[in-house]
Amino acid sequence: MTDFLAGQPETYDASSIEVLEGLEPVRKRPGMYIGGTDERALHHLVAEILDNSMDEAVAGHANRIEVEIAADHTVTIRDNGRGMPFDPHPKFPGKSALEVILCTLHAGGKFSGKAYETSGGLHGVGASVVNALSDSMVVQVARDRKLVEQRFSRGKPLGPVTEIGAAPNRRGTTTSFHADEEIFGSHRFRPARLFKMVRSKAYLFSGVEIRWKSAIEDGDTPQEAVFHFPGGLADYLGEQLGKDMTYSDKPFAGKVHFQEKFGVPGSVEWAINWTPARDGFVQSYCNTVPTPEGGTHEAGFWAAVLKGIRAYGELAGNRKAKDITREDMAAGGCALISVFIREPEFVGQTKDRLATTEAARLVENAVRDHFDNWLAGDPKAAGAILDFLVLRAEERMRRRQEKETQRKSATKKLRLPGKLVDCSASNRAGTELFIVEGDSAGGSAKMARDRRTQALLPLRGKILNVLGAASGKLNQNQEISDLCQALGVQMGTKFRVDDLRYDKIIIMTDADVDGAHIASLLMTFFFTQMRPLIDQGHLYLACPPLFRLTQGAKRVYCLDEAERDLWMAKGLGGKGKIEVSRFKGLGEMDAKDLKETTMDPEQRKLIRVSIDEDIPGETGDLVERLMGKKPELRFQYISENARFVEDVDV
Repeated sequence: MTDFLAGQPETYDASSIEVLEGLEPVRKRPGMYIGGTDERALHHLVAEILDNSMDEAVAGHANRIEVEIAADHTVTIRDNGRGMPFDPHPKFPGKSALEVILCTLHAGGKFSGKAYETSGGLHGVGASVVNALSDSMVVQVARDRKLVEQRFSRGKPLGPVTEIGAAPNRRGTTTSFHADEEIFGSHRFRPARLFKMVRSKAYLFSGVEIRWKSAIEDGDTPQEAVFHFPGGLADYLGEQLGKDMTYSDKPFAGKVHFQEKFGVPGSVEWAINWTPARDGFVQSYCNTVPTPEGGTHEAGFWAAVLKGIRAYGELAGNRKAKDITREDMAAGGCALISVFIREPEFVGQTKDRLATTEAARLVENAVRDHFDNWLAGDPKAAGAILDFLVLRAEERMRRRQEKETQRKSATKKLRLPGKLVDCSASNRAGTELFIVEGDSAGGSAKMARDRRTQALLPLRGKILNVLGAASGKLNQNQEISDLCQALGVQMGTKFRVDDLRYDKIIIMTDADVDGAHIASLLMTFFFTQMRPLIDQGHLYLACPPLFRLTQGAKRVYCLDEAERDLWMAKGLGGKGKIEVSRFKGLGEMDAKDLKETTMDPEQRKLIRVSIDEDIPGETGDLVERLMGKKPELRFQYISENARFVEDVDV
């Protein structure tokens, strides 16, 4: 085995460089393309194929899509669009365009903008990635009065495109695939999760009818259904709010085509209402693709409604309206936002966040006038919403003032050796608490931190596994007591997110098995005792590097072995031998290393801890299975998934 701790491998020459061809990179590192190999990633396969059919519908070439899941978990998606081209590709002699699309990364019809004005699939990897991660894929295309078929397995064609019949009155693409168990293990498609995905797509584009069929029973999920919603997002919001009381009888909803208003392709549709009956939520989409982490389109929308409500408050003579913030607007505000734009920029292949700067301006300018008119047209509802938001702002400012007063006393109580090292900022905005593993890591972090905004709480050893522990044992545990006191909150039903003394809670542990275990115990604690802290985006994981590569004056940090090997292969651009240093723990990193890689907001990488709960209770069941008192459940999970582990750190 090559010992990278000692320096260079014994033989490192041209023969050491591995070149992955075709779709091999996808099977080798599926996480780079679909975010992992868990259940969420599995269901993302369906989204990739469904998005292609939705793009055909949004472009005006299809009005019907069928989604079917068979008893063996084969998924079939059929549309009546133009059909994938299958004529010979000019740049790949002997291959059809169909084979190029499905067997080549970054091959598609959405780069130039000629075939699609707006689309959800942009990177040209969606269909080919699904092909690579399926043990069986069959694609049938009805086009040019012909019906053709091609079959694939694990990214490779099993034969050429074959004409299987005539199609004089039919057109479109049918894709059937079965996810590869070598990649996804025991994970299976959940009809309830797919049903929710399919229904949301129909809401996002009123011009499409989607037919659903499932051969698998899954609770109350219908086995057959037809979705068509002419009212779009307004219908969607009405269904989500149900019978909840709202401050306006009708939501603020509308749609604007950018071409008509700004002379650029695309559109934005929205629906929002405020309710005292539940916490607010926002669901946003770009080109029918969900963006759970928001992005520039959300920022533009909230900017429009915030400016609108402040202006309305000023006209109404309510001076306190100027204190309303986006945080107040979102409290009790239930919003749906869907934008269609050309060539959007997403963060990551899974497109969780929209990064297109222009989207913020387009959405804000499109929504603002409509919101002003809506408020003016319904003074009763506008007044009720304004009063509600002013109360929220007053409550927020009152609690912030209380927390500023409490900060000094809470800090004094925790000034114990190896405990809280607080920051100097007087309010919560922009502050961070790093929960670090041990005093040695705390020493480096103390020198690397920004004293104004970054606080540290070193933990001694592993905290209590709170799952199933008696409440008395939780209250008596010193580490948990110190953590709660540092955060300024209580546990369980007494937890209030407004009491948090820090904006971000960052778990910073060593990149080894013990560090992962400590992080798991902390996440279990926050999930069971402080769930709103996760739901509202306050919990993060730091990403310290495993390696530092040095070549002359050049220095590069690598998160894992794969990144290390990549830099070793291509070089750093410096002179001489590449020196490899492996960090055994955070305590081995000097303050400069730790600051540059893990603590400096301008350079670091953070992972936000979130809960993807399409099916209620799904995350809780998994936490119980892995962290609960029943070892047989852990053993079962390990038995089912151990064969898919590539690297084991022992």
